[in-house]
Amino acid sequence: MTDDKTPDNDTPPDRLSIDPRSPHFNAEVLQRDVGIRFKGVEKTNVEEYSVSEGWVRVAAGNAKDRYGNSLTIKLTGAVEPYFKDKKPA
Repeated sequence: MTDDKTPDNDTPPDRLSIDPRSPHFNAEVLQRDVGIRFKGVEKTNVEEYSVSEGWVRVAAGNAKDRYGNSLTIKLTGAVEPYFKDKKPA
């Protein structure tokens, strides 16, 4: 039985975060270099995404909260995660 957080296939998880404090953080998956297409456009500043809910969180410029963490904006739309190291067929 496999759990959806293990990177044993070529499909990224439904939800993933780069913040180690998040329950959706998965270092093994992030090591494979996940790319995100949001509304058909490649995004490089995504902090977290959810395919099933159709949103991404992106950094809001250089703004920080009082704890020094980046402020994020939640954008809704079509999310397509993929592994950049995946060999083309």
